[in-house]
Amino acid sequence: MATMKPVSRRHLLTGAAGCAGIVTACGSGALAASPADAPAAGRTAESLAATLHASLSPTQRAEVCFPWDYRHPKFGLLRTRIGNNWNATKPTVAGDFFTKDQQRLVREIFESLIEPDWHGRFDKQMEDDCGGFGHHQSIALLGEPGSGTFQFLLTGRHMTLRCDGDSAESVAFGGPIFYGHDTGAFNEERDHAGNVFWPQAVAANRVFGMLDGAQRTKALVEQAPKEAAVGFRGPGEGLPGIPLSDLSPDQRGEVERVLAVLLEPFRTADREEVRGCLERQGGLDRCRLAFYRQGDIGDDGVWDNWRLEGPSFVWYFRGSPHVHVWVNIADRADIPVNA
Repeated sequence: MATMKPVSRRHLLTGAAGCAGIVTACGSGALAASPADAPAAGRTAESLAATLHASLSPTQRAEVCFPWDYRHPKFGLLRTRIGNNWNATKPTVAGDFFTKDQQRLVREIFESLIEPDWHGRFDKQMEDDCGGFGHHQSIALLGEPGSGTFQFLLTGRHMTLRCDGDSAESVAFGGPIFYGHDTGAFNEERDHAGNVFWPQAVAANRVFGMLDGAQRTKALVEQAPKEAAVGFRGPGEGLPGIPLSDLSPDQRGEVERVLAVLLEPFRTADREEVRGCLERQGGLDRCRLAFYRQGDIGDDGVWDNWRLEGPSFVWYFRGSPHVHVWVNIADRADIPVNA
């Protein structure tokens, strides 16, 4: 085995600083909401999605509303579909298909799914990736509000977000989600300057920096998996990486901090649901953490690609050539994903 290079503290700190200085922004023409337009207290993403559903004309419903178990001719079962660059329907949010009030509702739903401190960072991501919110995003509404089977799905470049009000039992986030960021170069430099999600990798690499030699041998894997391979492998399958049960208390505490950083962008209800699913499959002690030598930008030993995985928990951060993050979490392993 090749000699392992130590994690560069300078690169870690530089990566964190590169994101810390990002200014809240939304480009010209993007559908950004001012603080005064923020969703009122008590209005959830699900209730807003129901309001949007009720506002649609028959012509609009024919384009964006589908049965709960609808199978798209190209994408398959929409309510479990995940992708890094796709549109579930043709009309874009910012086009002339939706009224201005409906466009604002879609924006409010998005803001309800994301913590307020992260609205600006997601706007920065969308401005860099596709010209701002609404320009490349499309929506689908699956099932009927109040029926017990209803989902709002928001798709676009570097985006798969959804909410369902627990219609999909045992599944966090309403199903698999995706987020990512390309700052403009496509092939980013090793410090990923300006990438709003790179601090998540900085946090994970701090764990690697705490490992001793034998632990690093377990944690470091040569070949990265296919990035869309986020189906559950269950408790009987051999997962790559180091078992978190092998870590010391201080190392384990650092992994807890990584999980908190991963969950930070998302609303409280989704964070709690993730932790509930994780607890029901045995907690972090049933998970492994893997760092992949493949795709190490700059050959600097700060691992751009890494994965936290349990029996029915996958959080795969693919940072090379730019950030793609695939998330699939449930409380049992027999739930399929459509990627």
